[in-house]
Amino acid sequence: MTGSMIRMTMSDGAEIGVYRAEPQGTRRGGLVLIQEIFGITDHIRDLCEGFAADGYEVLAPALFDREAPGFEAPYGGEGLQRGVELSRDIHPIETSVADVQTCIDALRDAGPVFAVGYCYGGSVAWFAATRLKGLTAVSSYYGRLVPGSNEVPKVPTIAHFGRDDPGIPIAGVEALAASAPDNATIYIYDAGHGFNSDRRDDYAPAAAKLARQRTLDLFRANGG
Repeated sequence: MTGSMIRMTMSDGAEIGVYRAEPQGTRRGGLVLIQEIFGITDHIRDLCEGFAADGYEVLAPALFDREAPGFEAPYGGEGLQRGVELSRDIHPIETSVADVQTCIDALRDAGPVFAVGYCYGGSVAWFAATRLKGLTAVSSYYGRLVPGSNEVPKVPTIAHFGRDDPGIPIAGVEALAASAPDNATIYIYDAGHGFNSDRRDDYAPAAAKLARQRTLDLFRANGG
């Protein structure tokens, strides 16, 4: 890996870790990559490296550093329980959205800025698209809060969901897809939750490959 953890000061004055990966080749833009509930894991770092290889300068903030510095948990068991506790009961999602804005601001002077988020980060990415300034396009993966949101993205946004995801009822996803708000396109895959991660039992290689290509196509169609 060529990236490393740096420290950045957020808008509330908190200093948190941020994984930063330098772009390879011609810089296409900046990218804020938003974690799952498990923290800045090796999987998240691998994703950062992959997008850096595609020409993006990537920042991935460690969103739970205020409450659990250095948090990095395995899938399942106590790690899952702690991640759920942090994301739903302890750490305000509004703080995560604000941290994304800080990362956008750090990248925006050098060109277009994009965002991609997974699981918990998928919801944060959607809210970034609807609320924040300085983004060009957004890709959201299986965000639990997305189907129930009435917020409309300000920028071109795609959202990916697994048809067999037990935590995100497909009826809500299909309803969102049928009446997607302006700027949004909803994709449904024959897969479960977390299908993008090759560390999970629900990993679906074909769906992961297609979703990633759609993400890159979105960014490149919007100046990246």
